[in-house]
Amino acid sequence: MATVGELLRAASDLPGEEAARDAEILLGHCLGVTRSWLYTWPEREVCANSAGRYRALLARRREGRPVAHLTGERDFWTLSLAVNEHTLIPRPETETLVAWALELDLPAATAALDLGTGSGAIALALASERAGWSVVGVDRSSDALAVARANGARSALAAVEFLRSDWFHALGGRQFDLVVANPPYIDPGDPHLDRGDLRFEPRGALVAADAGFADLQAIARDAPGHLGAGGWLLLEHGCEQGPGVRELLRACGFGQVATRSDLAGLERVTGGQLGAD
Repeated sequence: MATVGELLRAASDLPGEEAARDAEILLGHCLGVTRSWLYTWPEREVCANSAGRYRALLARRREGRPVAHLTGERDFWTLSLAVNEHTLIPRPETETLVAWALELDLPAATAALDLGTGSGAIALALASERAGWSVVGVDRSSDALAVARANGARSALAAVEFLRSDWFHALGGRQFDLVVANPPYIDPGDPHLDRGDLRFEPRGALVAADAGFADLQAIARDAPGHLGAGGWLLLEHGCEQGPGVRELLRACGFGQVATRSDLAGLERVTGGQLGAD
């Protein structure tokens, strides 16, 4: 039988810049152990069944399949979330939006809306930190909503309300103190769409017309009709779109407009307060 160390070393040819980390995640998934356990017991022999499952996952990873799709889950904020081909894979840069939202001076009983919720990552992260908030997540994809609802139950946050809606369309006159979104913002012609994990994620959750600005513009235009006085809008966007999104928010009546950078130092989230100077 192969040992833990031998199986990890057999994955050195995986694609991407984090081959070792990917191998650790996949082997840990097959064995039901943590990555630290793997390094504590590198000489431990692995049964043939588990080793076979692991080698099968390595083969799919060599084809380019995202690790999160192979394991069926991804950590985000303090949560472990189920993911599949119907949702975007939650990424660390989106935690920049969550952190900013939690810093805002908002009412104790804030009504928050997550547009294009996908796996429910942002909505559930906010609800996990603010028990007094009323959080709604909407998505136009029924398949994505099924994942989000399952994650709500998995995270013991079933009180988060998930609804089918194309942005604000099904919400009627509902009002919120906070609207957040990680909408499609990639130009349809961007070559990165044919590389890495993006090849396997839902294209409709990634690309937008008008050089990636179409959905950002639609949300900024309609958000004031669903925000109370002094309400906030936070939008994730591409790392080169910050100037355009700042201009867009100001044109739509938002003040206190600013942009936050992610851990890589790239402009990632722009927000503003309705009616503020």
